[in-house]
Amino acid sequence: MRHRAFFWFILPSLTAMILLIALPIVSVFVQSLYVEHEQILKVTKNCTPFGCKEETTVDFEATQALTKEAPLGKFNGFDTYANRSHLAFYEVKTAWQTADGLQSFFSNLMNLPFYKALAFTLSYTFIVTPFVIVLGLAIALGVNALPKVIKGPTIFVSLLPMIVTPLIGSLILFWMIDAKGIIGATLQIIFDDPDLSLKASPALTWITLFVYGIWHSAPFSFIVFYAGLQTVPEETLEAAMIDGASRWQRVRYVVVPYIAPLVTFILLMQLMDNFRVFEPIVGFSAQANATSLSWIIYNDLRGQDIQLFGSAAATSMLTILGVAVLLTPVLIRTWQQFNRKVV
Repeated sequence: MRHRAFFWFILPSLTAMILLIALPIVSVFVQSLYVEHEQILKVTKNCTPFGCKEETTVDFEATQALTKEAPLGKFNGFDTYANRSHLAFYEVKTAWQTADGLQSFFSNLMNLPFYKALAFTLSYTFIVTPFVIVLGLAIALGVNALPKVIKGPTIFVSLLPMIVTPLIGSLILFWMIDAKGIIGATLQIIFDDPDLSLKASPALTWITLFVYGIWHSAPFSFIVFYAGLQTVPEETLEAAMIDGASRWQRVRYVVVPYIAPLVTFILLMQLMDNFRVFEPIVGFSAQANATSLSWIIYNDLRGQDIQLFGSAAATSMLTILGVAVLLTPVLIRTWQQFNRKVV
């Protein structure tokens, strides 16, 4: 009876997970095994008083009939994953064999679209995530120590970057770093270089995107930590003060251990969110210097004539695999800590 009640309790959640998570992933995987049909061409002869000329055009009726017959496309198996636009096994092997050293190898690797996007995605994830956690905790500790009169307005102002949608926020910063914007013009004056542009250099573009990511995500970390600080027992903090603990020691040995589960929660959320970075690249028009895995998916699907559904699906599966690899160590550690508490 108890197991039956538990089954009916989890059935709605289990059904939603199957319908909204499992089935879409399976459908995306199936689509990744197919590629788009090639367009069927036809040759027509147009004759005029000045002579006849052959023209090659797309036979839309035959192409549509082929698509209707096999809507998924032409079966390609795992070759899509191995082609130049994705894992590029042959190109990577060639780059390794012809490279003079590691620097030359990685330079050639960055010419491949998938690895170029993967490099930025991983850099963005591993740089923005720790900064967001540390900065959010620092802001929460600072706001928590403020007088009640100014605490409310300070919290509201601190949340503004998160309230603004990512695309709008990136567009605002994009205009500010322009050569005629307040940040771009100021940097030109400081460095006495009228040609200085944050948009022209790949390195400066990456740094700008990192700064934007931290600015936009830090409020989320701050509000979660601030809520957690309200649950830290005052008695424990007062006992630490009586024992002569400094503010830093109270934070390190009392506050941080107490809100450790929140650190894990924010880490999981930020790893998932940052690994799918997309809006800043579009907002900054930074695709010439920085692309991400999500941007590759968007680029495959935005074609007006041909949408590369198979290619986009393959990149999506590789992105899901990347997220799973990133989250696995955190989830394993969380499970181990939970088992220790239960025992």
